[in-house]
Amino acid sequence: MNTTNPAYNDKLFFRIAISISILVFAAVIILNRKILPTPAVMPAWTYLLPLFNAIINGTCSLLLLLSLYFIKSKNITAHKYTNLSTFVLSSLFLISYITFHWLAPETKYPVDAPYRTFYFSILISHIILAALVLPLILISFYRGLQMQVELHKKIVRFAYPIWLYVTISGVVVYLMISPFYPGN
Repeated sequence: MNTTNPAYNDKLFFRIAISISILVFAAVIILNRKILPTPAVMPAWTYLLPLFNAIINGTCSLLLLLSLYFIKSKNITAHKYTNLSTFVLSSLFLISYITFHWLAPETKYPVDAPYRTFYFSILISHIILAALVLPLILISFYRGLQMQVELHKKIVRFAYPIWLYVTISGVVVYLMISPFYPGN
């Protein structure tokens, strides 16, 4: 096993990225199925998490647009730090999202709501694309940090618009479901 071999490192990271993606997807499914026990009393701050998540998603949307601006301006350092900030915020979002879905009961969109079909079309596309984009994000970060620019660009052509859609649609989903949270 030659760990200094770039091909070995690439394969290892690819496996790690796929494993992380599967683990996150499994965690989300388990939490949505309410398989894990939840606390007897839901913490008072639980229903603040969706707003927090929407703020993070909105901020990530702006940062992704800023990142595109920086790379188009050939400001690689600003592009890199903007993407790292976006990645950290997205990781924080994921922790908050998982926490919310572990603690809170499911909020159902009302059957008689006029935008129900639109809501579910946004929600379903958001969920599917969020699951698909995670390994692409991880691999594109790896390629970028390794300065494998051409490989990074090839992945980002797909990952960037999907990630941007996921962050924007996350805010839309929040705005559409938030009126139906208990207490609203």
